[in-house]
Parts: sequence; structure tokens; C-alpha cells
Amino acid sequence: MHPERDSAPEGSAHEATRIVPNRSTTTRRAFLHGASLTAGALALGLGACSDDGGGSAASTTRDSAAGSSTSVAEAATPSGSPVGPDGIAVADLPGEDEIFGWISEIFDQGIRRTGYPADEWAEQWVAERFTEFGLSEVHAEPFAAKRWEPGECKLEVTPEGGQTRTVPCFPVPFSTPTPDGGLDLALVHLDAASPAPVGGQAALVDVALIEVPADMMGYGGSAPPDATDRVVDPDGTLAGSGHLLPFGTEFMGVMDSAIDGGAAAFIGALRDYPGDSFEYFVPYDALSRPIPGVWISNSSADELDRDLAAGPVSVRMVVSAETTEVETNNIVGFLDGADDEVVMIASHHDGPWASAVEDSSGMALVLAQAHYWSKRPVEERPHKMVFLMQGGHMSGGAGLLAYIDAHRDELDDVVLEVHLEHAALETEVVDGEVVATDVPVPRWFFTSRIPVLEKTVFDALSAEELGRSMVVAPDAFGEQPPTDGAMYHREGVPVVNFLTAPFYLFDSMDTLDKVDRAHLVPLTRATIRIVNSTAGETAAGLRSQVEQSTEDVAAG
Repeated sequence: MHPERDSAPEGSAHEATRIVPNRSTTTRRAFLHGASLTAGALALGLGACSDDGGGSAASTTRDSAAGSSTSVAEAATPSGSPVGPDGIAVADLPGEDEIFGWISEIFDQGIRRTGYPADEWAEQWVAERFTEFGLSEVHAEPFAAKRWEPGECKLEVTPEGGQTRTVPCFPVPFSTPTPDGGLDLALVHLDAASPAPVGGQAALVDVALIEVPADMMGYGGSAPPDATDRVVDPDGTLAGSGHLLPFGTEFMGVMDSAIDGGAAAFIGALRDYPGDSFEYFVPYDALSRPIPGVWISNSSADELDRDLAAGPVSVRMVVSAETTEVETNNIVGFLDGADDEVVMIASHHDGPWASAVEDSSGMALVLAQAHYWSKRPVEERPHKMVFLMQGGHMSGGAGLLAYIDAHRDELDDVVLEVHLEHAALETEVVDGEVVATDVPVPRWFFTSRIPVLEKTVFDALSAEELGRSMVVAPDAFGEQPPTDGAMYHREGVPVVNFLTAPFYLFDSMDTLDKVDRAHLVPLTRATIRIVNSTAGETAAGLRSQVEQSTEDVAAG
């Protein structure tokens, strides 16, 4: 985004709000890379980085944010709508059509990778919506991230004595481009489980997505063995069924076996991948790889296997891509509440493709909360509220880490951090095409091990009839939840992080038909219940009840 821009991007239907960022920005210094499931580094949106300098952005309090705000709209005007016995003012809820309309508008802008025009548009558009709702001190907090843009991608295959053919492919994000003119290499199959030296050759590596029991997450990590009050599945659809995740066992480390074996190039074969796709945006930790790589489909890999079984095979790979450091932004807005402690509600505004689920849906769920709470009287908001749309999710989680670096001293005042990501539907393959069903992908609600908070989440999910949902321990995957809000847990902040993980999460097939439209309002209502439950709670009081010390987790 160009922070000084005074007008909306070309084609925008909205009059722009001028965003003036805080100029004391955090610089991104390094990314830490981890790929082991057992090590808990399988963050679906996080490649951790750190910064120990570079100043601070605006405070999460309104007073210190004032110097970097937009021209603020009129303060949010309470509607006066009555609150029902469930604590929700139904008249103030945005409807399904409105929430889905936001998702559609975001999706229609096109590919929204970090620093792309659609991502810049999203920053401006979010700021406009925050201001329209009456949030105060709406502002951008800039930080540095890596923008990756692919160019040409070509893989030509020539079996010994056979004809050359072209195999459809997609470049592995953040891998090294080929030299001008490409690379001519011998092809060899590499078993990632038992890697062997493949010096100077193109390594064909099978990558299969992981399938786990659909209810596994309810029992993971430090969760108690009795999941009675952790799994909401009245129809019994989770037990005995599977859940295909959007990554293989190596996740971000998919190229490691080829690199370690001395390969000159990586060819990733997406084995048994529904829809036979090759448009797979992994890894996205923004770490440069020293060799070029491409993704190919299962059917293309089968052909290569037959070629290799018959004799030597040569390949010609041409990959061009540009990685640049750009300035992108976290977008922040505030609402006063009954006290000066804080509830944060957040998601991220970039995505791997146009990405309806990842994370147009999460953005819309945050907007639904901002819309609702802006209409409620100050005294009904249990605490001051911070609404945050982080950038750089597809660039190693850079926005999350920049925000924490800039606001670490304020996190002690956060009663609860709510992250909302991925309202998604299951799919089936019909005549070779991936088609959405009406069944939600298993929903994970990563919740701090605070009994009163866990019960609140379970009760909210049950009340809103959000079946196929689980209250998940924050350490079910390792040191932190695999979410864009992961590091708030590492900082000791009580969290409720909503996430689903459909297999198509990083694929261009993440389109509007995959959004769990029917449950957008129930998810909004459940989140309101959870936020309402923090009334009378304090940040210190909730943290004193945690059953597994987040300090111990962080030390680990």
C-alpha cells in the first residue's frame, strides 16, 4: 500500500479514507523457519520473525494512537436496540447477505498476496469500513514484508528417445528463479523419507497431504482426556471421519530433502490431491530457497513415474519470479468500553490467491464484530475494543510479529484476543471437479487453558448450534496455535482463535462457493457471546486461572 494515497484504487466503488501511518515503524529483520509437526511449527499462517529495534507503532490505547489516526468519523452512535435474554441485540447484527457481500467484494479484487494491488485495496477498504462504522483513531501501522510475484513457469520433459512435452506447473513461492535460459537437468525420484544424494539433478519429490481423524483436535495437546465439553457434534459427524489438511508432513520444509541432497531443482508432486491441482501456495514463510522449484499435479507426476521406469528422463525448467521488500500495513481501529482493559478482535487482510475462505471470510467476520459493537452503548462493551486487520500473513506472519513487537508492553492489559479465520465448507470431487458441499469443515477454536473461558466457548458454540466444532488446546499443534494470532498465546495473552483448515486453503480453488455462508451469522453471534462473557473479568484475573502456564510454553 502507498500510505500517502488520497484516493481509492482504480475501480473501487468507495470513496477513500486517507490513511496516514505512524512513521515509527518496525523493521523486519529475520524469519525463523520450522517445519516439524511435533515441534509445533505448523502454523497455518506463521513463519516467525523478530525485531529488537526500530521503534514502536501507535499504542493500543486511543490516547497514544491519536497522532497517527485518520480523520475520525463521528463517534459510534448506539442504536438503542434492545438486548435479548442471550445478551445479543439482534437488530444490530449484520445479516448473512451483508457479511457475504463483504467477502464477495474482497474476493472480486483478485489475487491478494502481500503487497499486491488487491492487498493494498483491502487495507484502504478496511479503513473505510472501520471509519464508516464509527471506530475511532483508525490508522495504519506500517512494517516491512516480502512481496513475491511469479513470472514465467515452464517445465519441459524429454524421456530418452521420446518426444518433449510441457508439464503444467506453478513455481514454489520464494524459491530461487532459474538462470536466464533455464536449467537442463537429469530427473531423479527422491524419497523424502529416505533421502539420497541427488547432486546436480532435478529431484521429483512426492508430497501428500495429511489426513487426520476429524475429531482429533478436541483431544490434542494439554486438553483433558474427557472431551465431553470440548466437542460440539450433536449429529455425530466427526467421530470416525477424516479431515484432509492443507499440508504434508514437511509443510514449510517441502524443499528441504532436495536441498539437503544437493539437488539443482525441486519438482513437487502433489500426490492424491483432490481436483488434480498444482496451484499450491506453499511455503509462505518468506524464506528464500537456494534452488528453483515447481509444483506439478498428481496426474503429471504419474506420467513422470512411467517415464522414469522406462529409462532416463531429462527436464528443462524455466522459472522467473521477483521477491522485493515492501511496506505494508496493519489496520487498527478502536471503540471505548466499560473500562480501559482491552478485548482485541483480529484477522489478516492478505491471502495466497483471491481466496474467499483464506481470509476474505475472516476479514468479514471481524467487520461483523466492528459493525455490531459500534452500535452498542459504551457501557455494554465489556472493555475497550481494538479491531485489527494484520498484513503480511503470507509473508511469514510479518504483520502479527510487527504488531507484537510494537505493542508488547501493552499486552498485559489485554483480557482476551479473538482471532477469526476461515469459514469453510467441505468438498467432494464430481467428474474430476472439486465441488462444495453444505457440510462445514471441522471448526477449531484454540482456547487458552482457562476453565471459565473454555466453558464459555463450548456454551457459545452449543447455543448457536455450531456443530462440527471443537474447543482446542492452544498447544494441540505445539508451542502455539497454528493461526495468524499464534504469538499472542506465546506472549501470555488469553486467546480464542477460530480456524478451519480445508485442504484447498492455499489453492486457487478457494472460491466463493467454498465459504460456509449459512454459519456466518451464528459464528458472529457466538463471538459476541464470548466477548460478553469477559464483562467483570480482568486481564490479570483470567491469566491467574490458566491451567498450563504460557510462560512455561514460551520458555520451551
